[in-house]
Amino acid sequence: MLREDHLEFGFAVEPRAETRMKGPLAEQLLSFREFGKATFLIRTRARTNSGGSIEAPTYVNEFWTARQRAANSLHEVSYRACFKPQLPRFFIERLTEPDEVVYDPLMGRGTTVIEAALLGRVPCGCDINPLSSFLTRPRLNPPTLQQVAERLKTIDFAGTDEFPEDLLVFYHPETLREICSLKKYLLQGKAEATLDAVDEWIWMVALNRLTGHSPGFFSVYTLPPNQAVSIKSQRKINESRNQTPPRRKVPDLICRKTRQLLADCNQRVRSELSRARSQARFLTQCSSATPQIASESVSLVVTSPPFLDVVDYAGDNWLRCWFIGIDPNSVNITVASKLDEWQRVMTDVLRELARVLRRGGHVAFEVGEVRGGEIKLEEAVLRCGVAAGLEPRLVLINDQKFTKTANCWGVDNNAKGTNTNRIVVFRKSA
Repeated sequence: MLREDHLEFGFAVEPRAETRMKGPLAEQLLSFREFGKATFLIRTRARTNSGGSIEAPTYVNEFWTARQRAANSLHEVSYRACFKPQLPRFFIERLTEPDEVVYDPLMGRGTTVIEAALLGRVPCGCDINPLSSFLTRPRLNPPTLQQVAERLKTIDFAGTDEFPEDLLVFYHPETLREICSLKKYLLQGKAEATLDAVDEWIWMVALNRLTGHSPGFFSVYTLPPNQAVSIKSQRKINESRNQTPPRRKVPDLICRKTRQLLADCNQRVRSELSRARSQARFLTQCSSATPQIASESVSLVVTSPPFLDVVDYAGDNWLRCWFIGIDPNSVNITVASKLDEWQRVMTDVLRELARVLRRGGHVAFEVGEVRGGEIKLEEAVLRCGVAAGLEPRLVLINDQKFTKTANCWGVDNNAKGTNTNRIVVFRKSA
């Protein structure tokens, strides 16, 4: 990545509000000054598989920020390595119109599809991890707090046939009994096809309360709520902190979290979600083969893949998988440790995206630096997109963490590769 001269556009005329998000994306990025910073223009260069050169203009600014309007409360579910809702919103508002299809083939917790629904677009998502559908689908059909509270009263929280004593490193015995009883109720309802939207919501919330580092979770203090440590590791945490699992009341905590999630869920939001829900599609399978999605039916893809083997998704979610009754080792999540293997998998995904994308549609593919800055995945994915038949249009770097944009290419604050958002934007030929 090579830096050019610093281009300031401080004298640009501010576009009218109703048109400022509908001009060419590159022009919008160059003139962007919403948070008081000028955009830097640099170049990202890569090689094609045949040895040719790829060059993409790269725009660096604070395009979304913690100082922005907070995202809708429905997004406040925990999941490892997820991006902020402001990221998909930035591209959805600029590259699509209402009622167009927005797709995330690596859905995770569902940030893109929930934001698409809130913005009046048709949400479509896919993920090989079954947890994704559990976490996403219920938020398109949120019940009321009263409905959740009434349903919890009907559940027998002492009716478990299971009591895995190893989990007592996380939970008070009575709390574990309630968790196991809820698990039994939900799995039985699923097997008998009797679960409704309220039950599915309760399941989603419970998945997000299993472990965490505050009294709002079912567990004793452990690591942040987007991962579950091993039983052995939790024993060490308990010993080092001289702690024992306190009594937590499962129904009470589910109601508390429900109240938080529904804080912004007014009638307008419910109406928008209802309209989106009638057309939404969710797939649990490999995203490189999705025949259920019609060719040229998607207007925009916003997604983020696993960053090589930086995150152990199966290891982080073993307890959640237990709660939904699946073996985490049966979920064939790609954890590629070598760059060429990762590129092969991403090329297959991008080739399928090129099929489902309409002519003139876009892919916003978020990646990051890994291995202490040795590997820049934005350069690697440019090669993948070209091999898949897509046109590289630009790279956007959201420079939120740094006070000086020049630090963006330094490794000092980027050692983990996740401190800035780096989005490669491709386009399908019109």
